[in-house]
Amino acid sequence: MSETTYSIGEGPAIRVSLSLPEGTAEAIRARVGKREFSAFVAEAVERELRGQVLDEYLADYENRKGPISEQAHQRARQVFDEVFAEEGEWPAAS
Repeated sequence: MSETTYSIGEGPAIRVSLSLPEGTAEAIRARVGKREFSAFVAEAVERELRGQVLDEYLADYENRKGPISEQAHQRARQVFDEVFAEEGEWPAAS
C-alpha cells in the first residue's frame, strides 16, 4: 500500500478530536453556524500552517543571506499568496 502525501488543504476529510475553550466554540458557531464549524476551523488551521511555512522559509533565507526589511517580508507574503493561489496548492506540511 502506498502512502499519498497531500499538500495543505488537500486530501479527503478525516475525523479528528479537537478541544477548544467553550467561548471560542460558541463564537465560531455564532459566526458561521453549526454546519460550517469544521470548515471554519480547517480554514483557520490551513492559514496558520501556510503562515508557518512562509515564516520558516523567510527565517532560512535570512540565516543564509542576512536580515531583510519589513517591507521585504510583506512583499514575500504577497508573492507567496499570489504564486500559490495561481498554482492552487501549497507545499506539503513538513
